[in-house]
Parts: sequence; C-alpha cells; structure tokens
Amino acid sequence: MKRERNKISHQKWIGLFVLSFFFIPLSFSQTMVYLERSNTLSFDQERIADAQILVGNVIFRHEGAFMYCDSAYFYEKTNSLDAFGHVRFVQGDTLHGYGDKLFYDGNTKLARMRKHVKLVHGRADENPTILTTDSLNYDRAAGVAYYFNNGKVRDSLNTLVSVRGNYTPHTKQAVFSKKVQLTNPKFVLTSDTLLYNAETKVADIISPTEIIYEEETDIHTSRGWYNTENERSMLLDRSTVHHQDGRLMTGDTIFYDKQIGFGEVLGDMLMSDTAQQITLTGQYGQMWEENSRGFATDSALMTDWSDSAHITYVHADTLFTEELHYTDSALLDSTYRRVRAYFGVRVFRNDMQMTCDSMVYLGSDSTIHLYRKPICWSENQQISADSMTVYIINGTVDHTIGTGNALCVMSDTLDFFNQMSGKEVISTLKDGEVKNIDMDGNALTIYYAKESDGSFVGMNTTESSHICMYVEQQKIHHILFTKETTGVLYPMDQIPSGGDRLATFFWAEKIRPTDPQDVFRKIADF
Repeated sequence: MKRERNKISHQKWIGLFVLSFFFIPLSFSQTMVYLERSNTLSFDQERIADAQILVGNVIFRHEGAFMYCDSAYFYEKTNSLDAFGHVRFVQGDTLHGYGDKLFYDGNTKLARMRKHVKLVHGRADENPTILTTDSLNYDRAAGVAYYFNNGKVRDSLNTLVSVRGNYTPHTKQAVFSKKVQLTNPKFVLTSDTLLYNAETKVADIISPTEIIYEEETDIHTSRGWYNTENERSMLLDRSTVHHQDGRLMTGDTIFYDKQIGFGEVLGDMLMSDTAQQITLTGQYGQMWEENSRGFATDSALMTDWSDSAHITYVHADTLFTEELHYTDSALLDSTYRRVRAYFGVRVFRNDMQMTCDSMVYLGSDSTIHLYRKPICWSENQQISADSMTVYIINGTVDHTIGTGNALCVMSDTLDFFNQMSGKEVISTLKDGEVKNIDMDGNALTIYYAKESDGSFVGMNTTESSHICMYVEQQKIHHILFTKETTGVLYPMDQIPSGGDRLATFFWAEKIRPTDPQDVFRKIADF
C-alpha cells in the first residue's frame, strides 16, 4: 500500500507540473518570472514548501533579463527564485553577472548575488568594466548594483577597491566609500569617499584625498575632480601639489595639468621652491614645471629666504621666476634663478630697501637690476640713478652701482642733507652699513662741515670730476676730491636762499618700505 501511495503521489505531482507548465504563460502578468527550461522539476513540500525544485540547465526570464544556473528553487507564488551553481545573469547584450548563488525577487526586481561574484558591463571586445566582490545586490528598478563587504571595479585604465560601493550601468557612474584606492599605471589615489565615471575616467573628489606619483608628485585635496585619463584636475579648498624636488603649489582653487606640467592657482596662491628657497604668493598665479617657472599677480610677493639673516621681500604688480641653464667659464653646465618684477616694485631687506618701476634678479651673479626711477635706502642714505645694480655677496649687500643722473642724499638732521650728484655712483657696504660712496662725472656736493663737538661750521659746495665720501656710523668721516676741485664754504648764517639743495635733489623717505608688509603700500609719485 505504501508503495502504491507513493506511486499515486508521484503521478499527482507530475500532473500538477504539466498543468503549471502549460498555464504559466496564461496566468502570469508581464512582471512575472518565467521558467524557460530545466532538465528536471520536482517538489518537496516537507523540506521546501511552495518551491519548484529545478535541476540541470535551468533558465529563467524576467523583463528582458535571463538567469542561468545549475539548480534552483522557484517560488511561483512570491514570484522569486533561489539559483545555485554557475549562476549567470544576463541583461541585454552588455550586462553579465556571475556568481555561485542568486536570490531574485521579480516583484522588487532585486537580484542578490553571492560568492565569487563578477559583474561585467560592456562588450568583451570593448574593454568592459568589471566589478568583482563576494556579495552584490543589483536593483534593476533603480539600475544600480551595490556591494557592502569589499569590492573591486576595473575598467580599461583604472582599478578601484573599497569596502562599500555602487555602480550604475546606465551612466557608468560609481560611488566608492571606506578605504577607497584607485590604482592607475602612473599614480595611486586613496580616499574615504570617491565618485568615479568609468566612461569619462573622471574621479569626483568629495573627501580628503591623496594622489601619489611615485618619486614625482604628491597631490592632497578634499574637493574637486581629477581626470585620470589626461591627468587634468580642478582642486578646491586649499589643495596642495607637492613635487619631490621641493616645489609646492597651493591655493583656494588649482587647475592642474600633470601631463604638460602646468598649474593655475586662484585665491591666496602660494608657490615655493625649497631647493631655491624662494616663495611666490599672490591672488593669482601660474606654474610651469619645465624650468620651474612661476608667475604671480594681484598682491604678488616673492620671498627669498636663502639667507635667514637677510630675507628679501619683493612686491610688484606682476612677478615672474624661472630657472635658466648656462655654461660657465669652466665649461660646466649650471642652473640659476631669474626673477623679473614689473610695475610698482618695492623691496625690503634689513640691510637695504628699494623701489623702482621694474626689476630683474639674476642668481648667476647674485645681482639685482633696478630700472626706471630706482631708489635704494640704507640706514640714513638714499641713492638713486636712471638704473642701478645691487650686488649681493654671501647673502648681504656688498655694493651698488648707479648709472645716469646719480644722486646720493644723506640725512644729517631733519633740516640738513648732505648731497652728491654725478653721472655714476658706487656705494660700498659692510655689515649692512654704507662705508664709502664714489661719485664720478661732473660730481657736485653739498655737505655740512662740523666741529668735533658736532656743531655746524658751514655748508660746503664743491664741483669735481670725482668725489669719494667715507662714512662711519652713518656720518661723513672725510671726503676726497681730485685736484681740479672747486668749492665754496658758506657760514651757516650766509647760506644763499635755495642754495642748500642740488638741482636734482629729492628726499623720498615717505615712500621707503619700512617692513615686509609695507611693500604692499601703494605710493603715488612723490
């Protein structure tokens, strides 16, 4: 009897299978999951209630998607299935999923793939995007695949890994979070959260991120975007681009092209070179990695800190700095720094201050060349000419040469000024103090003679082809003239009206830079 009952039961199940097989297309709506084929079908209500047990070459279909597996449980009432063994999910001809298990709900269109999961998006001959993980959910309704326990996405250029992530096949947009790492043949990007498009190869940066080029460049940013294909980027929020040779670039906004080695900075720009010990700041700037060229404007300032005892601050409307290569007298290849400053140049050093219209600094011989109305101050001396050159030796100003309409003025008191004028002037300094001044070519002087107690004797005027004035402790010690010198000494009470000033005299103390910040002070023509 027992064997007979089993036989009847088996026949009953076969009959139900035949009925269900023929009535599936009629009873299911378009949102139902269809069983396309299976080698065998059976039921076991005691073990798996309401499930069709399918074994061998199982195929399901649901709204344009096909699911393949070795075996499955098909829950017709809930419109869902569990698939096992060599699972393959196919949507169209560009989306393929692989794994050991698949749990699919036809009502929510949610596919949950587990164990050795791989999602391939794109044609095999077109460098598809491949996502691998151990647990993947694919929401067909939203068109989003996501993982939550470590995953990797690889496209034709980059490989990205993270703890959590999602990928939208329609837009090829991915979002990665927690321990994100993007590996490119040229660099490695690490972040906590990253948006990435597999088609454009652009990474959108929304959290603290580091991009490392081995032995080349480090980029630190927390917001912006980076095109991993052409290596162009926009970096926001005080990002930094740091080169291994010591060059650094930072600012509110940086547009950086790594391939051509060019950076553009807007807002509180800073570019520094620790090898050359130069910093360039301003509200706008540009940097070219070739020849280490820099440009700054809008509150532009160059700071040369190669000698900490005599730091040089240079302000101008526009500043340029670059490395130049040359072959010296010993036929050795050398490199030196050139700095060019244009319009409204103001320079502060603790041993000398300068103003002019334009300036060039040459690191090859440590000279500063001043053009158009240059003025130099040291202690109580003011020297000017049509053009001037300042020579720096061992970090300090050693001497200056002024050519054309040369003038030297030394303040004795608020009312009296010692003066020298001529065609060329050379001043020599020691320890930051002027020691002697040589005036050449139709040299004229006005100076005040004093008694040993410091009282004034009178005002002396001289004319000579050459005059040399020696200074000690900011006061005239003695003066040497050529034999052809002529002069007049006026007692203090007999100085002619207006005779106490040379024709070219001016005193420009009011425009003299007094400290590093004072170089930014705007001064009208005096």
